[in-house]
Amino acid sequence: MPKGSTTPWSYILVRLLFKFVLKIFYGTIVVENTDLIPKTGQPCIVCANHSNCLTDALLLVTSVPSRTRNMLRLTAKSTQFGHRTFTSWLIESAGTVPIKRRKDYNNNEVDNTQVMDQLMDALELGDAVCLFPEGASRYHPSIAPLKTGVARIVSDVLSRNRDDPNFSVSILTCSITYMHRQHFRSDVLVTFNPPMTFTPKDNPGLLAPVQYDEIRALTARMHQQISSRTIDSPSWEFVRSAKMATRIYAPLGTRMSLGDYSSDDTQKSKRSAEDQSIDFTREDVELNQLRYDLKIYQDRLVHWGIKDDRIASPLSLRTITMRMIIRLTWFICLFTISLPGLVLWTPVFITTFIAVRNFKRTGPVWDTFDEIAQYKLVYGLFSGLSVWAACILFTLPSAAITTFIVPAMMWMTLRWTEDAVSAFRAFMALARLLCVGKKTLDEIRVTRRDLHSRLMNLAVGTLGLSDDPERFFVERGGKQKGRVRSTWDSGAKYFSVRRRRKRDWNETLRLYDQVDYPEEG
Repeated sequence: MPKGSTTPWSYILVRLLFKFVLKIFYGTIVVENTDLIPKTGQPCIVCANHSNCLTDALLLVTSVPSRTRNMLRLTAKSTQFGHRTFTSWLIESAGTVPIKRRKDYNNNEVDNTQVMDQLMDALELGDAVCLFPEGASRYHPSIAPLKTGVARIVSDVLSRNRDDPNFSVSILTCSITYMHRQHFRSDVLVTFNPPMTFTPKDNPGLLAPVQYDEIRALTARMHQQISSRTIDSPSWEFVRSAKMATRIYAPLGTRMSLGDYSSDDTQKSKRSAEDQSIDFTREDVELNQLRYDLKIYQDRLVHWGIKDDRIASPLSLRTITMRMIIRLTWFICLFTISLPGLVLWTPVFITTFIAVRNFKRTGPVWDTFDEIAQYKLVYGLFSGLSVWAACILFTLPSAAITTFIVPAMMWMTLRWTEDAVSAFRAFMALARLLCVGKKTLDEIRVTRRDLHSRLMNLAVGTLGLSDDPERFFVERGGKQKGRVRSTWDSGAKYFSVRRRRKRDWNETLRLYDQVDYPEEG
């Protein structure tokens, strides 16, 4: 069996550096099914959905354990090469292969023959090649129709090795799900799907001369695998309704893993999308009415600034008052101890804010929002390193101590700030609850009871979900970063040195709940 290419030092540096940066930018990164990844030496093409530009590639690089595969040979659009920028250096130094796209050359014909040969040579050496078959990154809730390039490469490499009975090549699809891809301290789920393995003997239909139906069938299988484990919806409105449905089905505090939360969202959004057919059945009409009613309910919650869990579990005036005092006290304590570290974070926040604001002005939402996380990562990295270096220079006599104290202080400040923001967000939600009249709350509560009944019928009767989500997800549970079942993590609640134990996977580092998405137009 081939041994694979030697890992370049620059690739190791990139992997270590951005593993650190990604863990700071995203609150929780959950990686599922790493045991399914073919080991180094087994030719493999890794394919994933592409909604977050360079960040997608960095996530895959850092999610694949180095003990399983020493490296992923990446690909990127050719226009990103040859520039005097950090991004260009990063792409080139990691051994990335440039691919020409027609859209970058006025829709003229482009020749990628040499590139395809390089990729097949890498596969024959036992490497793993990373490709994004959608062809381009885009800010949209649906997965674009996949290009047939991956299936063609499989066909070509099998044809080149048709006389080798031991040769095989695998396609490992991966589904990447961002809760809020561009927001600081949001969550990410990376799910590897079962690999599809091909050999000249078992797949003669893929050997040249190959029938185009075989290529299309393989591409369709890839699309089905990727879309089955991530959000694939025709519009952000569907995603918003699906997330609202998930909150009603599994209320705040349900010990639901990020994988289960994403899967629940995925099933509900897909079920809604499937019912946009021309011939409506009675069930279709009921489901569309449910989606509309969920939207109205969500709009009403946003208008009053309250959360669904406060409607589901009403509190007495005394309880609300006591909790407000506790939350506000907790916020003041955490914010006070965070102030010295926030001075260090301020240049980072200002730099990234200005960079992203200027970048947003360069184009429409659909063309810019998929690159915001990338900008935040790069500018945050440089500004953070600059702060660290400046602190060392200003404290040269004790630089050996500052070298370690500054990063530790910045990390703990980030943790305390997360808890402080969460406490203040809860305080404001309780304060707004007092502003809503009893009559209005009773009306909203009646609406929620009706929605809950209809959603349970859909979840249990149509989707086959449990009628007792709290018990089901606790028993199903599995230890994951973020919300876990262990006694220590349950006891530690929010105040943990490593990470927050979130009650809501929809959280970001903001003073309000992120429930809406930018307009697509």
